[in-house]
Amino acid sequence: MALITCRFYSEALQLSTSMTVLLPQETRTQIGMEGRKLDGAHPTLYLLHGLSDDDSIWLRRTSIERYVSGLGLAVVMPQVHRSFYTDMAHGNRYWTFVSEELPALARSFFPLSPKREDNFVAGLSMGGYGAFKLALRHPDRFAAAASLSGALNIAGGLRERLGGEYELIFGDADAAGTENDLFWLLEQRDKENGPKPKLYQCCGTEDFLYDDNRKFLEAVRKTGFDHTYDEGPGAHEWGYWDAQIRKVLSWLPLRNQG
Repeated sequence: MALITCRFYSEALQLSTSMTVLLPQETRTQIGMEGRKLDGAHPTLYLLHGLSDDDSIWLRRTSIERYVSGLGLAVVMPQVHRSFYTDMAHGNRYWTFVSEELPALARSFFPLSPKREDNFVAGLSMGGYGAFKLALRHPDRFAAAASLSGALNIAGGLRERLGGEYELIFGDADAAGTENDLFWLLEQRDKENGPKPKLYQCCGTEDFLYDDNRKFLEAVRKTGFDHTYDEGPGAHEWGYWDAQIRKVLSWLPLRNQG
């Protein structure tokens, strides 16, 4: 695979930022790894980082490059700081950046497919929230979304955990019943006749976000979403996420698998 650290200017953020990108490459002579490339523009996984991380973290903490090398799948990992993938009340427009500007720029730089059936999003913790938020607000753009130990209950206990930082991101108003509330988005999308993304949700039973993940599970079970849930021993740590991202990659509805 090709590994690219892409530094570029964002009009939405009005600053220079970066994304880390993996692009498929057909190979036969690499020792220990075979690369695969599909015909046409690349199907793409937008892979989102957590609260304390950046666009390099998935490469540093997991073997994501090795896991995707045989799939013909491009991986785009953006940098959003501690924004919760939100147009911040007191900060930058990271939702506009990640939902509108980033995909357009990435496709202008690299041969990435714009087709819904070729686009997926996944993330851990804060990134799990971002992944479901992208898929639920734009179900016409993403065929599937995965949350690994996601911070899914923005209107619940997260406010206490983030303290004053919560108001910097979401403002003083209650997030419940808004487009930042995944429970509300889930209910709204379920009422609509349009396409619904497949959802994958997992959380370790020792994770501090486990109770919130169970609440989201109860909510999604009342809907018509195609939803896969996995839980088992695990805390909020990279050993768990490294194992789970392999399950996510096997679950993705990729074209021409095998």
